[in-house]
Amino acid sequence: MAKAATATYVYCAVAAPRAPKPSRVAAGLPGAGRVRLLDLDRGLYLVVADVPLARYGEAAIQRGLSDLDWVARAAVAHEAVIESFIDATAVLPMKLFTIFNSDERALAHVRADRPRIDSLVKRLANHHEWGVRVVLDRTRAIKAARPARAAVSTPSGAAYLSRKKAQRDASIELAERARDAVGALYDRLAAASRLARRRGSGELPAQSAQGGSLLLDAAFLVRRSRSKSFRALAEREARALSHGGYGLTLSGPWPPYTFVQD
Repeated sequence: MAKAATATYVYCAVAAPRAPKPSRVAAGLPGAGRVRLLDLDRGLYLVVADVPLARYGEAAIQRGLSDLDWVARAAVAHEAVIESFIDATAVLPMKLFTIFNSDERALAHVRADRPRIDSLVKRLANHHEWGVRVVLDRTRAIKAARPARAAVSTPSGAAYLSRKKAQRDASIELAERARDAVGALYDRLAAASRLARRRGSGELPAQSAQGGSLLLDAAFLVRRSRSKSFRALAEREARALSHGGYGLTLSGPWPPYTFVQD
């Protein structure tokens, strides 16, 4: 029986003084071969696997992209392999479905891009990525602000217009307060990081999974030796913000997914 045609799937590049061992066994993409290493040179390795072209060839992937569940399963498996090498000196995640015709083609591609990769390794070595999301519960935030607002007595005929104006004023005040609070938070966390990136307001969805308004979705590149202090800082910020109706979620540590782009 003829052997099925395969290609080389690349999960990530890893910098390490010796061949790295994953912190846990990751199966990889559905239908893929075992995860293995390609030794490039000078302490750089590619984490790869053989994949059947019948399942991961160009035409098959194009068909699969219309199936969100199929893409999600592949993405979870892809990231699981990358994250199993998180203890290496530096991990450079590859994009989902980075595939070459052979090991030799994969190695040649990386060699051609070596100056950029060396620059990334220098920047990302011994760092992890942490994610911070801030959500505003408007009901809680308005309730928290009410004690500071004096009650206004108005004639019944003007009550409706007065209430509408008060609501508009409260909404404007809340938005300004939220913008200032999130901006100050980002600056403090960025000061404790090597690099920081946030999504612009136009990129943020109107609602978060928790049901409130998503005000901040940011990533911070933090030296591993400072991870404990960064986590403690984020937890202090979360406690302080919670009194105003804000919810801060910290995630990580992760490989530097956000910071592999120049």
